[in-house]
Amino acid sequence: MKPPKMVPQPEADATNLLLIRHGATPPNEQIPFILQGCGINPSLSESGQKQAAALSQFLAATSPIHHVYCSPMIRARETAEAVCKPLDLTPQEVFEIHECDVGLWEGKSWDIIMAEFPDAYEAFMHDPYQNRYEGGESYGDVLKRVEPAIQSLLDRHLGETIAVVAHNVVNRVYLARVLGLEISKAKEIAQTNTGINLIRYQQGETKVITMNSIFHLNGVPH
Repeated sequence: MKPPKMVPQPEADATNLLLIRHGATPPNEQIPFILQGCGINPSLSESGQKQAAALSQFLAATSPIHHVYCSPMIRARETAEAVCKPLDLTPQEVFEIHECDVGLWEGKSWDIIMAEFPDAYEAFMHDPYQNRYEGGESYGDVLKRVEPAIQSLLDRHLGETIAVVAHNVVNRVYLARVLGLEISKAKEIAQTNTGINLIRYQQGETKVITMNSIFHLNGVPH
């Protein structure tokens, strides 16, 4: 007998959302890491490919996934393609969930940003909801485009489980909103590469069930 699914089929008036961060890329693995934003668009690293494979195997065994959506960025699409492979699905891109535009800080590490843009760095760290990455978006800007896009998917797929592969900042701001946190605190929410957040939408209410689950990465570099 097959083992039971860890994420059971939702009720007819509910949607299960598996919100996932993409696998690792070379810029994620640099020491110190650099900000990719939406302008740097690499493929997954070797470790990222292993993470995506482990994620795929885990979800195929534990979750009845009906649809897979992803950011149009390469790292998200490659992760979504890995998830789709054993499910005989094709990932569908959602433009609005691309990663944050980090403006002039793209390709820089935080220590360099702090040295080159001290005032803007201080303002951003104090309140990223109101203050933008220099020349880019704020957390508020990201939330403004991401929340309606995800809500549309939740409304469209009642009675189903969907996976959405997005990004660090995208996931953080959306999780902060659902958790009722100040969006400026979103930067304190951990999102590991291929970490899984289970969110349930039912009768107009959205709840976080589990956050940043990484059971599948046991023995996989992350």
